[in-house]
Amino acid sequence: MLWRARQFTFAFPRPALVMGVVNATPDSFYDGARFDSAEAAVAHALRLVKEGADIIDIGGESTRPGAAQVSEAEELRRVIPVLEALSASVAVPLSIDTVKPGVAREAVRAGASVINDIAANRQDEAMWRLAARTGAAYVAVHMRGRPATMQEHPFYEDVAAEVDDFFKDRLQRLLACGVHEEQVVLDVGLGFGKRVEDNLRLLAQLNRFIKWGRPLLVGASRKSFTGAVSGAGEARGRLPPSLACACWSVENGAGIIRCHDVAATRSALRMTEALMKQQANAGHFTHPQ
Repeated sequence: MLWRARQFTFAFPRPALVMGVVNATPDSFYDGARFDSAEAAVAHALRLVKEGADIIDIGGESTRPGAAQVSEAEELRRVIPVLEALSASVAVPLSIDTVKPGVAREAVRAGASVINDIAANRQDEAMWRLAARTGAAYVAVHMRGRPATMQEHPFYEDVAAEVDDFFKDRLQRLLACGVHEEQVVLDVGLGFGKRVEDNLRLLAQLNRFIKWGRPLLVGASRKSFTGAVSGAGEARGRLPPSLACACWSVENGAGIIRCHDVAATRSALRMTEALMKQQANAGHFTHPQ
């Protein structure tokens, strides 16, 4: 299975890719205001690359529950200088985390090769046609509603079945817009219009989505459900349950892990993958008679 993002190509199966998060915002749930200047965001991104990030995901609008939208002009002001600086200094794919086609268009011009779209539930085709035209990879994220309202009493009869249907429909619509399937990544959207139990059910059934033949991206990093389940409390204490989710996800078919803590996540994933390899090898071992 190939994943193409403009000039970048990744062949799966392979060690899971680590996508490092850079929030160029004043109000993100974990690191808001820490990297809201272009200089600070670039410096942080360079640290994540040094720690082993395979992809850098840059966002200029918070997608935490209850977050208000910002204008396109403000979002561009936040992300374009970061993308321009990084595209000239790093050799890994840059991802733009946005719901606005106008922002995505300018981000691709500035060097982004991935569009990470939490609003893949959209009906408008502009974002998809942009991906088709530019060859940028497209991450289709399942979300109900929008960040400002998505956690207002979400309910599912069967969350995994709904996400499964969503992936089927999005793949059909993306291909109809000219997006090649090798550009597409699928994300179950943990925390986006989901209750704690919904997030757990999606993780427990993650391997059912392998059938779509596209890389699965999982982003559980420091989200509130990890604290609710583990008792870790606020975001700063949620690294251990986040690592548990990352390792579980890779064991169950994820190919990309989006995270805030690149070094710790990468280390945990490499250990998990080594154990998975040994387990697979042990399955071929014949006991002496």
